[in-house]
Amino acid sequence: MHFAGFTLRNNLFVAPMAGVTDRPFRQLCKKLGAGLAVSEMVTSNSLLYGSAKTRRRADHSGEADPISVQIAGADPRMMADAARYNVDNGAQIIDINMGCPAKKVCNVMAGSALMQNEGLVARILEAVVGAVPDTPVTLKFRTGWNRENRNAPAIARIAEASGIRALAIHGRTRADQYMGCAEYDTIAAVKAQVRIPVIANGDITTPEKAKYVLDYTHADGVMIGRATQGRPWLFREIEHYLETGEHLPPPRVDDIHAILREHLADLYAFYGEETGVRIARKHISWYTKGLVGSAHFRHAMNRLTTADEQLAAADAFFLAQAAANDRLHYLQEPLAA
Repeated sequence: MHFAGFTLRNNLFVAPMAGVTDRPFRQLCKKLGAGLAVSEMVTSNSLLYGSAKTRRRADHSGEADPISVQIAGADPRMMADAARYNVDNGAQIIDINMGCPAKKVCNVMAGSALMQNEGLVARILEAVVGAVPDTPVTLKFRTGWNRENRNAPAIARIAEASGIRALAIHGRTRADQYMGCAEYDTIAAVKAQVRIPVIANGDITTPEKAKYVLDYTHADGVMIGRATQGRPWLFREIEHYLETGEHLPPPRVDDIHAILREHLADLYAFYGEETGVRIARKHISWYTKGLVGSAHFRHAMNRLTTADEQLAAADAFFLAQAAANDRLHYLQEPLAA
């Protein structure tokens, strides 16, 4: 796929997710079939540029091109400065967040709250595009502020006129948060009226759903977020299905065991052992949720405090899985974390 001046492996995108799409996760998703992975949101507040968290988010060492960094804020000048800062630190695409529904973001009129003020949207987009004229700028947003105000088509027209190179649209409003089901009619309407690429996002959890959304909206690609938590190989499953119309067999236990081990090693190296162990807990929980015996395993694993203990526990769990079945076998069980 040709996207914002880059040639991608395919039209499958990793959605930016705060606390999830760090460099180790992005690299893993790209390795497992994603065409592009967008970073977790970086603040436009320059006072935080020196913080350890912001420095880590600006660290793209060893990451496969293209490097897409998402910025968030409500002040055009600060957003322009943030774009320049991230381009100077290796960003090859700047993505603007107008899709996050979190209260702490919307309460400062950033994220999806911006959709209430189309004039401010235009000023932010023009400021960012003007600040980094040699770097493509993309926009992620929602279908509207609420169901009575689905103004995504108006935002899309503003974006295209401002020089935005591509759009990603989540099929819910800001008021919906993540409740109910995503709707794709608004995404289809936007696709029908703009000439720039449109990426559809929301409730894409299976290869069949990815094909359905592409066919229904005529979008240029799909963006997948929560469904990839603990299942980054979903991208290769979707890629294979879109290319062949056939499903890959369930992944082998030893393959997923190796993927998890690689992911954990990257987390420990990226964050240091103490923070890496803490962050790894949620990923291990996602990888194992729904597998036989996983509820008890997760409860015990969350009490472990060292990398060696985590790795040993994960090894024991997956070796037991492999002894019972050479392929992953999920059961319906309570959603215990």
